[in-house]
Amino acid sequence: MKILFCSSEAFPFSKTGGLADMALFLPKSLIQIGHDVRIITPYYSGIAKHHKDMRFLGSSSIRMGGLDTIVNYFELIHQGIPYIFVQNMHYFERDQLYGYNDDAERFTCFSYAILEGLKVFNFYPNILHLNDWQTGMVPYLLDEHYRHLNDHYYSIHTLLTIHNLEYQGTFDSYVSRFFNTNFNYTYIHFDRVNFLKAGIERATKINTVSPTYRNEVLTNEFGFTLDGALERRKDDFCGILNGIDSDVFNPKTDHFITQPFDYVDAVKGKQKNKEAILHHFDLDVDLKAPLVVYIGRLATQKGINLMTRSLEEVIEYSDARFILMGSGNDSYQDFFRYLSYKYPRKVGNYIGFNEEIAHKLYASSDLFLMPSRFEPCGLGQMIAMRYGSLPVVRETGGLKDTVMPYNQYTGEGTGFSFANYDAYEFKEKLFEGIHLYRNQPKVWNKLMKSAMKQDFSLEKMALEYEKLYQIILGV
Repeated sequence: MKILFCSSEAFPFSKTGGLADMALFLPKSLIQIGHDVRIITPYYSGIAKHHKDMRFLGSSSIRMGGLDTIVNYFELIHQGIPYIFVQNMHYFERDQLYGYNDDAERFTCFSYAILEGLKVFNFYPNILHLNDWQTGMVPYLLDEHYRHLNDHYYSIHTLLTIHNLEYQGTFDSYVSRFFNTNFNYTYIHFDRVNFLKAGIERATKINTVSPTYRNEVLTNEFGFTLDGALERRKDDFCGILNGIDSDVFNPKTDHFITQPFDYVDAVKGKQKNKEAILHHFDLDVDLKAPLVVYIGRLATQKGINLMTRSLEEVIEYSDARFILMGSGNDSYQDFFRYLSYKYPRKVGNYIGFNEEIAHKLYASSDLFLMPSRFEPCGLGQMIAMRYGSLPVVRETGGLKDTVMPYNQYTGEGTGFSFANYDAYEFKEKLFEGIHLYRNQPKVWNKLMKSAMKQDFSLEKMALEYEKLYQIILGV
């Protein structure tokens, strides 16, 4: 199959979140199982340092309402994957990827550029694989302006993957002038232009990044007002769990960590890594005490307000050590700093993100916090389990699909989970994990090894997408 993966960000060239990782992981895995895949993404300012390695493919003129602009296309091969960059200095070469007053105009330009580019670089895919609101207008523009041009455009199918329904691309109605059509309710939602709603209405099929999240967004609680639109397309809507790169996140070969290990020697390996990280953060070294870690955005979605209401009590009444890494909301950052200041020998923090230290934290930790209010998929809990760190999660979205809760009667599980978005429930599960680590090492080691053996591979994910592509194409 020929697939053009359309993404507003793509690792390692641009990234604000998990979409960028998937824009590398999924195409790479699909190529490995025999498909012809290319990635198309904007040429942001940070990409200029790679320009010398690019090949110019051509240019196209785009008209949006009364505006005319030129886009250039450049190709770069990275890890065997062809990346096509859409260059337009006015729209894309800025300090940030998103958050500008003209974002609607910028990503309408990108959407046209995707469709215009097929002629320029002569690659007509079987499937345009679209991602999130930034490419949500592509199916509408394809239907209205391109299908009639030739058989190549006419036969293209579209798949829209929703990575987080909360972000929809909603704008004032005047934005509709950029679409070069008469007014159409396809893209209107509560009297505003909604890019994601347009994609939901017009894409051949829709999916999201875990089976449970798929079911959750069909409800009023998690649907962010688009549950009705998704309900109308529910027969064309499925959930496919994301995967992680087993080569990058492999405790046996990870060059970032102090002591490589696998599930056979995980106990000793994790102890050596724990000792090193505790020294690094200048915390008291007690290898019999569990190390609890958080790595992620400091946002309400991630359940940080549950942590602000409960962590201090857990620190006071347990011997656990805590290391917290993340950035975002200022008050949450201040909370992390406060804990480190009040408990300097038990709590460390890193405001920001550091790839090497993150790997060290996964490898050294015993418990990994992810008490999200909602979580479309989540990669942190999968990475943590790969390194033998047991997640403490809320039963939502991909967290529910990936973490098997500890059962004290059978001794089975891969982590600890709680049902309601409640600080007390979260605190009780965290205490349960800490006590189990301290008092039942044989049970703990069984859970740790079970977690490390879970299959969250990219190949497994790619095969699920291959099945969906085949359904779309009727083969």
